[in-house]
Amino acid sequence: MTDAFDPGALFGGGDDNPMAGLLAQAQEMQNRLLAAQQEIAATTVTGSAGNGLVTVTGTGAGDVTGVTISPEVVDRDDVETLQDLVIGALADLATQRDALTAEKMGPLAGGLGGPDGGAGGGLGGGPDDLRGPDGLINLG
Repeated sequence: MTDAFDPGALFGGGDDNPMAGLLAQAQEMQNRLLAAQQEIAATTVTGSAGNGLVTVTGTGAGDVTGVTISPEVVDRDDVETLQDLVIGALADLATQRDALTAEKMGPLAGGLGGPDGGAGGGLGGGPDDLRGPDGLINLG
């Protein structure tokens, strides 16, 4: 069994060391991201087309696990419509999976300080957060 990571042991000073606190915060963020990824992968997602005539099920990880086609849409003289419905259901599945990912990861990514987030703490923003009124990066 491995001992828990202690950022204070790496830099000394324990909780009052700013670098140790930053490392602990980064590790917490990594753990939360991993948990969200696992939750997404374990979630079943459904996409459909033609008012439910074709339904595709899959996982948040992107695996397709099932396809249901209503018998009323199967017409040997009109295969193109069925093909379009399957493509539409797969596209809807991808949209639902993307929405799930945004829902679960969005709040976590906001703390990383990218162009779409950064408010509320986290690891802080990028170089733009360091710019002064003159547009130059202030390192002091």
